[in-house]
Amino acid sequence: MADTTALRSSPRPPGPTPPRPDSPPGKGGWLAVAAVTTGVFAIVTTEILPIGLLTPIGAAFRISDGTAGLMMTLPGIVAAVAAPAVTVATRRADRRTMLCALLLLLALADLLNALAPAYWAVLTARIALGLVIGAFWSIGSGLAPRLVPEHRRALANTVIFSAVPLGSVLGVPAGVFLASLAGWRTAFHAMTALTLIALAALLRSLPPLPPLTTTGPDALRGLLARRGTRTGLAVTFLIVLAHFGSYTYVTPFLMTTTHAGPGLVTGLLLAYGAAGLLGNLLAGGRAARALRPVFATVTVLLATATLLLPLLGAGGPGAAVLLTLWGLAYGAVPVCSLSWFLAAAPDAPEAAGVVFTSGFQATMSIGALAGGVVVDHGSPATVMLLGGAVALLAAALVGRYGHRVGPDPAPAPPA
Repeated sequence: MADTTALRSSPRPPGPTPPRPDSPPGKGGWLAVAAVTTGVFAIVTTEILPIGLLTPIGAAFRISDGTAGLMMTLPGIVAAVAAPAVTVATRRADRRTMLCALLLLLALADLLNALAPAYWAVLTARIALGLVIGAFWSIGSGLAPRLVPEHRRALANTVIFSAVPLGSVLGVPAGVFLASLAGWRTAFHAMTALTLIALAALLRSLPPLPPLTTTGPDALRGLLARRGTRTGLAVTFLIVLAHFGSYTYVTPFLMTTTHAGPGLVTGLLLAYGAAGLLGNLLAGGRAARALRPVFATVTVLLATATLLLPLLGAGGPGAAVLLTLWGLAYGAVPVCSLSWFLAAAPDAPEAAGVVFTSGFQATMSIGALAGGVVVDHGSPATVMLLGGAVALLAAALVGRYGHRVGPDPAPAPPA
């Protein structure tokens, strides 16, 4: 097939033969997994921290909530572009060097956020964050096969992706608490320190990681020509659109429909985040072995939670049950989505990571913007119902094509 040829035609960079992906560095591999997980935690927490600090940051620079919301929209847009652009531009660079350089850039972005004299400096820091998100996820999401033995790869992916819900459960509440004690800038100073710790851990634990293949434009075009990749993009677009189009406005829903006060809202969101961590842990290994039933179950649960919230979420108990179900479902979505792309391109894990990251981040921004349009012309309850309907479409797509995930079959030899 043309797409397989394109992926394999890129020559290896000059130099010594890189280590085989199934020959990990032994015990140090798990230390490296922990270091990558810490880096992801720092990235995710930095990305979503403004959700908890939107009001004080807006007040500090005398801007509206809508203008302050650019802090959430910009990184996703930049990351969607940076994922392929940076990965292709640095395709011959050692992956260890790249990950460390990206965390250094993140530390500088956090420091700029903490010291920002005006809002333009905050947005500059968020643009830098977008570059880090796109490139780090693209490179780091496919590293598990090179760090641990083959039978532990699913567990390594689960550990790395656990940093995503941990950012909601631990990162944001801790940042908001620090901000309440010493101002919002203190939260970003703390993120600077955490990122430098993650950088030191990477420098200490990661072995040299020369690229096994070069992820060039031809490799990405070949990957996009694969049926499994295209269906993976469609499923990811629908489920991420459903989630972020709805979840971005869950706080207004809880305040207007559930009539929850600040304390109850915080408790409900913590329950959501804790359930997300559990969902990631439960789905991680299972997604690698039985992707179709796991992903289908996850999408149906997410659809159920969002569809029922306007009906049963008027009281605190109903909202708590449904938000916990929602968190449990969404916690499994990133690892299921990445597993789909890796199964479609087992010979090109880094290219699969690029497509996964770019599609995921672009849809996050689209979902938040689309949800805002719906909320402005309707209500938070309306956006929940529409999100549930889109999630059902994702479930139907998984049911229809989930059994066909895998590399395209080789063409039959000519007679």
